[in-house]
Amino acid sequence: MSASNRYCVIMAGGIGSRFWPMSTIKHPKQFQDILGTGRTMIQQTFDRISGIVSTENIFVITNSEYVELCMQQLPELAPENIVGEPLMKNTAACNLYMANKIAAIDASASILVVPADHLILKEQLFHEKVELGFSLASTNDYLITMGIEPTRPDTGYGYIQYLANKKDTYFKVKTFTEKPNLEIAKAFLESGDFLWNAGIFIWNVQSIRAAFSKYLPDMVQEFNSCPFNAQDEQSCIEQIYPKIHKISVDNGILEKADNVYVIPADLGWSDLGTWTSVYQNSEKDAQENALNSKNILTYNAHGNVIRLKSKNKVAIIDGLEDFIVVDTDKSLLICPISNDQLIKDYVLDLKNLRKGDRFM
Repeated sequence: MSASNRYCVIMAGGIGSRFWPMSTIKHPKQFQDILGTGRTMIQQTFDRISGIVSTENIFVITNSEYVELCMQQLPELAPENIVGEPLMKNTAACNLYMANKIAAIDASASILVVPADHLILKEQLFHEKVELGFSLASTNDYLITMGIEPTRPDTGYGYIQYLANKKDTYFKVKTFTEKPNLEIAKAFLESGDFLWNAGIFIWNVQSIRAAFSKYLPDMVQEFNSCPFNAQDEQSCIEQIYPKIHKISVDNGILEKADNVYVIPADLGWSDLGTWTSVYQNSEKDAQENALNSKNILTYNAHGNVIRLKSKNKVAIIDGLEDFIVVDTDKSLLICPISNDQLIKDYVLDLKNLRKGDRFM
């Protein structure tokens, strides 16, 4: 396919509540330099994509509140390529919105859909797998997802079961499973025909729009009720979004469709969804502590992730093991790493306690 027919949609609308207190509603994790690389997560994603998709064909869809942040962090993109959603409706709505928008520009387009906040260490291999996906999507009625070869029975990821054929570089998907319990995750790993669902998709506009018409016709009807153009797009979207239901593209489309294929890939991937994943992907000192400042002194401390807002602040940690310590201007989190999945609940409790004004 022609490179001009390749498009990318970066999904950047989440609030990253499991990364509180560094990630807040006003400044969520995709706009943070989580690993201390000098580039935020969305900037790293743009850098990765710009090697395979031309800048004018890269779009970002985010919450309306974050459009200005996107413009500040991605000045390379034209303002019209940064799209704001008035409400959070999960990933089905944003994928239909962007498929319609791109189809109006190029009816033969193929689209790569990526989250804004994932880590991919093996970028050359990622490019090769995307090239394969674009080739398949441009010539077949396929909905393609990227599957990560699992390294452990992780209960925080969705799983994709595929129909094995060792001669192929891609496989037909058999089942999707959302975040299984530990015993089931262990069974998946032992079976050898399951992959982690990375939430990275490739499809052409005809295939994905046909799938929406078949499996989510009510959503399609709402979008068709207000056929927008450049002049009235925002007003139409504001009319449409309150009427459509919240559902992921995985649940609404991919779990039901019979033309879903997966490309296995060992990409050095993490969704950086928790402080545990940050710890696993960070440099560590001799005591296996992941620190972001040279002004942190540790004694009898092991296996901690410690983040200070100010590089000028001094911290002394004594006797702490396997903890998360995150300090910001307004908040301080200290909790066991094993409880990182509870951080969303902590944030909810804070909202109930103080209505969120000071902390969120």
